[in-house]
Amino acid sequence: MIAGLQKDSLELLKQLISIQSFSREEDKTADAIEVFLQQKGIKTNRKLNNIWAYNKHFDAAKPTLLLNSHHDTVKPNTGYTRNPYDAAVEDGKLYGLGSNDAGGCLVSLIATFLYYYDQEGLNYNICLATTAEEEISGSNGLECVLPDLGELEFAIVGEPTLMNLAIAERGLLVLDCTTHGKAGHAAREEGDNAIYKALKDIEWFRSYRFSKVSEMFGPLKMSVTIINAGSQHNVVPATCNFTVDVRVTDAYTNEEVLKIIRTNVDCDVQPRSTRLKPSSIDKEHPIVQSGLALGRTTYGSPTTSDQALLSIPSLKVGPGDSARSHMADEYVHVNEIEEGIELYIAMLKPVVGGK
Repeated sequence: MIAGLQKDSLELLKQLISIQSFSREEDKTADAIEVFLQQKGIKTNRKLNNIWAYNKHFDAAKPTLLLNSHHDTVKPNTGYTRNPYDAAVEDGKLYGLGSNDAGGCLVSLIATFLYYYDQEGLNYNICLATTAEEEISGSNGLECVLPDLGELEFAIVGEPTLMNLAIAERGLLVLDCTTHGKAGHAAREEGDNAIYKALKDIEWFRSYRFSKVSEMFGPLKMSVTIINAGSQHNVVPATCNFTVDVRVTDAYTNEEVLKIIRTNVDCDVQPRSTRLKPSSIDKEHPIVQSGLALGRTTYGSPTTSDQALLSIPSLKVGPGDSARSHMADEYVHVNEIEEGIELYIAMLKPVVGGK
């Protein structure tokens, strides 16, 4: 059965590569995934460009596991020497845009879902969600369908990790800060210089150390990255605007970090979003322990994925290599997909049961 799933997965991925699916333009790949699942006799649900389905013997009394990956891609960069939509296999490598990020993960999770789909007596329900807009952290991807999926116990998020276990992921806050002073003539000791007032807060962002340190990532990091003030040389500026990039670790929630910042600075602080949350799963969680028993290693991921939108324990793991994501002439090894399917299935067996 697994050999057949591996073959079908490779053919599905070739089809998906051949279809342009930039973020917000994934309707055709959504169509292809929908048709593929329906041809397997699976009832699908659709919202915008997101497709999801449940195992055949869904039992509302049981907890539900989410299998999630995305089918949108970035635009090909100018370094491509191959047709990004030509899904060619050469020397064991499947080339094409989205092959590694995250096509290999996506089709491997679909194969895993199919493996367990009609098995009875599982410990968990399984929800498969193939979603859009991951590459732009868009609101019409996983975020918009989460309320429709029902209560979820934990998730596996498919991203290329060489099938090692990303048990934590940094969150992101981008803060727009404004310091207020009073305009005046620079020659007459008038006004209250907003730049000078901003310097105190900027120094705080540079030097402050949060008390809790992540075991996985170390200290939380804040960087002032943009500053703008003043209109002409002889006018004391009334406002100074600056931007702060905050990489939040699993030691804090985004809301906790924002509260600490606002308590310590005088400027107005407005987050562009608090959606991209730090995420983690306990190393003792059964799915992590199952992966470790199969020889996989754990690490903290510096990259952001749809995992940041989940408020449940989540594990990021998948075939392929993050270093190949968004590269020119992107590829995934065929045997990575084959091994990924086998490992996903083997990781889940001690947790969900089944044969």
